[in-house]
Amino acid sequence: MSFFDRTQSSRILALTALTAVLAAAPPASAEPIRVEIRQTGESWQLLRGGEAYYVKGAGGDGSKKLLAECSGNSFRTWGVDDKTESLLDEAQRLGLTVTVGIWLGHERHGFNYSSLDQIAAQTKAVREAVLKFKDHPAVLCWALGNEMEGDGNNAAVWSHIESLAVMVKKLDPNHPTMTVVAEIGGRKVEAIHTLCPSLDLVGINSYGGVRSLPERYRKAGGTKPYVVTEFGPNGVWEIPKNSLGTVDEPSSSAKAATYRQAYQALKTDSKLCLGSYAFTWGFKQEATATWFGLLLPDGNRLAGVDELTALWSGSAPKNLCPQIESLALSVSQAKSGATIKATLKAADPEGGKLTVKWVLAEDAQQFVTGGDFQVAPPEFAKAIVASSLTGAEVRLPEFGGLHRLYVYVADSSGGAATANVPIQVDGPARFRRGSKAELPLLIAGEAGEKEPFAASGYMGNTTAIAMDEKCQENPHTGKTCLKVTYKEPDGWGGVVWQNPASDWGDLAGGLDLTGAKRLRFFARGSEGGEKVKFGFGLIGREKKYFDTTKAEQEFTLTSEWKEYSFDLADRDLSRIKTGFTWVLGASGKPVVFYLDDVKFE
Repeated sequence: MSFFDRTQSSRILALTALTAVLAAAPPASAEPIRVEIRQTGESWQLLRGGEAYYVKGAGGDGSKKLLAECSGNSFRTWGVDDKTESLLDEAQRLGLTVTVGIWLGHERHGFNYSSLDQIAAQTKAVREAVLKFKDHPAVLCWALGNEMEGDGNNAAVWSHIESLAVMVKKLDPNHPTMTVVAEIGGRKVEAIHTLCPSLDLVGINSYGGVRSLPERYRKAGGTKPYVVTEFGPNGVWEIPKNSLGTVDEPSSSAKAATYRQAYQALKTDSKLCLGSYAFTWGFKQEATATWFGLLLPDGNRLAGVDELTALWSGSAPKNLCPQIESLALSVSQAKSGATIKATLKAADPEGGKLTVKWVLAEDAQQFVTGGDFQVAPPEFAKAIVASSLTGAEVRLPEFGGLHRLYVYVADSSGGAATANVPIQVDGPARFRRGSKAELPLLIAGEAGEKEPFAASGYMGNTTAIAMDEKCQENPHTGKTCLKVTYKEPDGWGGVVWQNPASDWGDLAGGLDLTGAKRLRFFARGSEGGEKVKFGFGLIGREKKYFDTTKAEQEFTLTSEWKEYSFDLADRDLSRIKTGFTWVLGASGKPVVFYLDDVKFE
């Protein structure tokens, strides 16, 4: 089917009719601050309350008070949840605005943009979110989805975005709409401009290519105004691996320059770029513990915050973060059990006293795109033999593999710096446990973004499978459950929840679930009598990173919710990479069933 297949016109008409019905809104009960986009010749401008407004923002869970103190004026969210209202209220108190993100399903997570049920449910969720928050004075803009477009070649995705934009504009004429895409490769810009005329803005997440984005966007045909919704250091996927087979991370001091360069490049695009959001205002485990963080878990700020403060306010902070000039190891490869030396050059710009912390951890070796939740790899508390502000002695573990030595330097004024170096330990292969999990551990049920197992392993007739993780059809508990549809009358299909996502045993990862007594879940069929095989631990010992135990059983579902469980007593749960799975075979008709509260307890 061609990219702009004419059959999409019927889809657009159907979805437009659906959203027109849903767009009837109750009268407003509060006073929103009107935000509009105005064009003058070839230039665009964002106006809030009639005044020019350039976005100086960040996205993440870090302190919003600190963001305001650093002269930021806005932050973005990725989804609407029970914290959204308090975030908006806090933003209003601090004089900040919020680009309110409304999460849309990703096809790689099982969302089917050709499913009427899933599209209708998602449309309803968007409508409810807009109606709930549209009159809050801190709302700046609606961001419909984040990187849900994949490679950008599914016209059904863009048709749905257009229908949502039409609906949102009818519900809320006071705030612009955008959708957020991962870079602008392929035909994404063409698709947005052709299939989504109702979008006011384009949100673009860009890292290594952000400085050339203004030029590349125009060459791709971009004429709509845009906001860069994520920018920061080069992504781990954009950096070639080193001789050890992992990636070298720049220090926080070196990464600060990338924030400055990106912001300045975007600021020069005065005609189309309406602002930007730095990523991430907080910390996140993604490939390493520090790759994208502007803050540390203790709230200390890194040098990128200093750069942003200077750019947003016009003057640098009075007390700057410490600087790391270099971090080096005496050797990059060593025998297990050996003691190696690390040399550090760090200083405080104001000459103040610094403290230091050293940490040795396994290298996560997860260098994927998409930003899915990752569990931090194990640390070795006894590995640091001696440490100071100039270096450390590190005793390596008694087994082989890739590891990473981190150093954290802090001053007394809330500033910090961090760097790390990888090291290959030569020694006997050892069993690599999963990262220790906190119990109970939710696998599927109430929709969320931070469950460590991703429903990414599709099997059998994958085109026949649709999973709606935000289904509101009689959930067992909470507001949502998982609806699974196998829409063909024959063949078979299944889905595996994996850690890391999409991995079948070739990558390190998994969770250590030692201490769990059972895997419990609730299920029901749409009619009753559906036969479905459930289980966990699918990866066998023929793979490098296998599941340490396995269980599976076929159950016949009833039309009412029923509890099922697997007894985990006396099982080796030290590395579970496939946390849950379902498999079914159709016998003459499609199969629909529901899952809720899937937990290791």
